[in-house]
Amino acid sequence: MAMTQTTPRQLAERLRVHFGERIVHADVSHGQVTIEVTPAHLVETCTALRDDLGFRFAQLTDLCGVDFLSYGEGEWSTSETATTQGFGRGVTGDSAPGRFDWEHRQRHPQFLRRFASVVHLLSFEHNIRLRVRSFAPEDALPVLPTLTGVWPSANWYEREAFDLFGIVYEGHPDLRRILTDYGFVGHPFRKDFPLIGNVEVRYDPEARRVVYEPVASVTPRVTVARVVREDSRWSTAREEAADDWKDN
Repeated sequence: MAMTQTTPRQLAERLRVHFGERIVHADVSHGQVTIEVTPAHLVETCTALRDDLGFRFAQLTDLCGVDFLSYGEGEWSTSETATTQGFGRGVTGDSAPGRFDWEHRQRHPQFLRRFASVVHLLSFEHNIRLRVRSFAPEDALPVLPTLTGVWPSANWYEREAFDLFGIVYEGHPDLRRILTDYGFVGHPFRKDFPLIGNVEVRYDPEARRVVYEPVASVTPRVTVARVVREDSRWSTAREEAADDWKDN
C-alpha cells in the first residue's frame, strides 16, 4: 500500500477541525505539530488519534514529564558579550533561596501551569509525527490520566515521569519508581531539586553497612558549560601534537 504524505500545517488544520474545543492550543514549529489537550479529554483524544483513519498514530515513541518552573527567566547575570573566544566565566548565578517564587512569577500566556506530560506519536500510514502536551491541573500534586490503555508502551515511560518529576498517572497498573533507589526522597528532574541532591551514600566501616547522610562532601556551586570554538589556536595545537608524535 502506498504511503500518503501529510504536511504539518495540513495536520494542524485537520486536528483543529476534528477536535474543536478539545484542543486548547495547536501550533507548528520546526516542522512538527504540537497540540495541547486538557486532562479531561486526553484519553478520548489520544484514542481517536490512534484509531481514526485520518490520523492513525499507531506508535507512541516517547512520553516525558516537563517542569515549567522559572520558564522564560534568565539563568545568568553578566555584562559580557559573546566573542569569538567563547563565553566568559565571569558570571553570577541568580539561583538563591526564594529564587523560584512560583506564586509571584511573571505569567507566560501559554504555560500557566507547572507540570506537563508530553507524548510523541508517529503515524506510519501518513508518515508524520505529532506532539501531544497536557498540563496537570494542580501543581502541588500533579495528576494526569494514564495512557497505558491506549498505548501499552506508555507503561515504563509514565513510571519514569513519575519517578523524576512526581507526576501521578491515575489508572496506571504499576506506578512506582523505576530509576532512583527505593528510599529516595524527592524527584530529581524538578527545577527546584538541588543539583547536589539531598543525601549522599557511603560505606560505614564501623556500622559495616551503607549509610545515608546529608550531603557534606560536595560544595554547592553554579557552573557554566565550556564552549569550544574552532579557531587557529586549536589547529596549531593539533599540528604541534602531531609533530611531537612523529618525533617520538
